Amino acid sequence: MADVIAAVATGKSPSAIGILRLSGDGCADVVGKVFRCQSRMTPAQAPNRKLVLGTLLDKQGREIDHALMVYTRAPHTYTGEDTVELQCHGSPAVLAAGLEALFQAGARQALAGEFTKRAFLNGQMDLTSAEAVVDLIDAQTADAAANAAGQVGGAMARKIEPIYSELTDICSHYHAVLDYPDEDIPDFRLKDFERTLVRACGELDKLLATFDRGKILKNGVKIALLGRPNVGKSSLLNALAGYDRVIVTEIPGTTRDSVEETVRFGKVLARLVDTAGIRTTDDKVEAMGVARSIEAARQSDLALLVCDGSQPLNEADRQAIEAAKAAPQCIALINKSDLPQRLFRVQLPFQTQISVCAKTGDGLDRLTASIERLYASDLPCDGSILTNARQAGAVQRARDALDRALRAMSSGITPDAVLTDVETAMEALGELTGKTVREDITQRIFERFCVGK
Repeated sequence: MADVIAAVATGKSPSAIGILRLSGDGCADVVGKVFRCQSRMTPAQAPNRKLVLGTLLDKQGREIDHALMVYTRAPHTYTGEDTVELQCHGSPAVLAAGLEALFQAGARQALAGEFTKRAFLNGQMDLTSAEAVVDLIDAQTADAAANAAGQVGGAMARKIEPIYSELTDICSHYHAVLDYPDEDIPDFRLKDFERTLVRACGELDKLLATFDRGKILKNGVKIALLGRPNVGKSSLLNALAGYDRVIVTEIPGTTRDSVEETVRFGKVLARLVDTAGIRTTDDKVEAMGVARSIEAARQSDLALLVCDGSQPLNEADRQAIEAAKAAPQCIALINKSDLPQRLFRVQLPFQTQISVCAKTGDGLDRLTASIERLYASDLPCDGSILTNARQAGAVQRARDALDRALRAMSSGITPDAVLTDVETAMEALGELTGKTVREDITQRIFERFCVGK
């Protein structure tokens, strides 16, 4: 029997509605000690999946809210166990008092992710669906939410299951022939399954090819703003963020450390990093900031090199140009387009150059369009995009194992040796969906979740 767990399932800020969630055998009896149904029935007698009006009590038995209760009976619940939800007014004080009363009545505090972990352990969802729950909660764009919702619905498992099933058929056929030689079982000819293994490799390759897009979808593009002091990097960050995120002054070296802000360029989520102005300096603190700027370029997906269009290039600009070249992609922004221009496109070694003005916002739409061309994708955000590094690692291990199996097959190695690699691929795919996952891996996965989910 599962013990009764309880938690606040809504946010900590005041809101119109707050929810107390319970799961486990006897959760309705626990609720019966703190909730009086208006109809005089007990919560355990309430009809399945029907809202019941009543009064919530604190641990002293005082009335603290008029609330709605819904009792959902196993196995057709989120966790696969009996569950109860109390829908109260969203006062943090009321929710806290109600939760304390539930603890006194016999429930215990749910651990982070414990509701979803129980759903996984009770077979209500596979591990890819369970992991996608927290991705859905954390989604910062509609595309990210759509992909996570697709995975919660089992889209990733549906892509993996046919591959796993075909590999299972191969291994079971071999072992059946080996273990039951007197039975009327078709002969096992390893060569007959070569096409199946090649097809499985192709499907896994397609899935792995989505991971770069998935990382951007989930985490955003890391963009470093680079340039010498006073070219307008911080002003650009403020303009793109839509508020004064960083201090802007005419004093060179005002920004001495990297400052990160999440912004959106159309459909593309980005983590925009404003860096210290790059120049040679004797100031130790500023020099540390310059070093971090150069490192930020190396670690970024895209560098935005900012130059002052009203001034000719100088040595500090050239140092910034060299730093920008370390990034995989670079866009040159010629800032201060509202002033007479003394810097021209031919002087910068980058294909994409955009005239902008941080003060007026001119050119920022063209910057957005350029970033969308680089990072937006036509891939459907239906749950078929890999966004999880653990899952991508499991797919890669399965793909490598099948590649070894195909090479062994072409070398004429005996079937048992080839099938060892096929079984390794199955183990990796099983780890992806949770069929063979170890308890320590399971625990680590659900540590990412919030309490109440």
